[in-house]
Amino acid sequence: MPTTSVGMAPRQDDFAIMLDDLKKSVCAANLRLVAEGLVTLTFGNASGIDRRQGMVAIKPSGVSYAEMQPRQMAVVSLADGAVLEGDLRPSSDAPTHLALYRAFPAIGGIVHTHGTNATAWAQACREIPALGTTHADYFRGPVPCTRRLTDAEIQADYEAHTGAVIAERFAELDPLAIPAVLVANHGPFTWGKTVEAAVENAVVLEFIARMAAKTLRIAGETPVMPPALIDKHFFRKHGAGAYYGQKM
Repeated sequence: MPTTSVGMAPRQDDFAIMLDDLKKSVCAANLRLVAEGLVTLTFGNASGIDRRQGMVAIKPSGVSYAEMQPRQMAVVSLADGAVLEGDLRPSSDAPTHLALYRAFPAIGGIVHTHGTNATAWAQACREIPALGTTHADYFRGPVPCTRRLTDAEIQADYEAHTGAVIAERFAELDPLAIPAVLVANHGPFTWGKTVEAAVENAVVLEFIARMAAKTLRIAGETPVMPPALIDKHFFRKHGAGAYYGQKM
């Protein structure tokens, strides 16, 4: 495999390898969404970013998952959304993904689905409360819901405004501590340091959305978790002091 010197721009063959790897990981992430039961028809998309090159690979719009190949992934510019590679149009949600990559510089992958349970909370315009430790293992607090978009935001640059209202909702939140959001009347978005982590967060979000709804059906006045218990479970898996699992 070709190598580059530190500080030097990658050669063309290195660039091609990096781009190929990005498209493979994004394609695999999209296919995992289907395997996890988070996608109906073509509802949903995953993307990944190469920040060094300023490029985002994302699922093409309306393409059947049954025939999806890495070469079909659309590659767009982080700066302006221009298509850099691929013959297929990128997902219609690409402007939302780009807005989030710009707003949250620590993330490396984004997932959007219409999973039944998380989407139900989004349609109700309700945040998912932190009721148990499974929730706190991944989300350090409730999963927030955005405000509704205005008529003007819907009529012009709808997808970009969707990203803007997510960023607005996270103005005082850490996107890595709560790597998910519900867009009011729409559905969930998750993210992570990698596209694989974004998929895992989407799987967990759907699971805790279902559990929260069941819990509140059993006891509608269930209190949220104490902050100390939320922090205990979140930080035993995340951060410098994490001790869950095995050392790599």
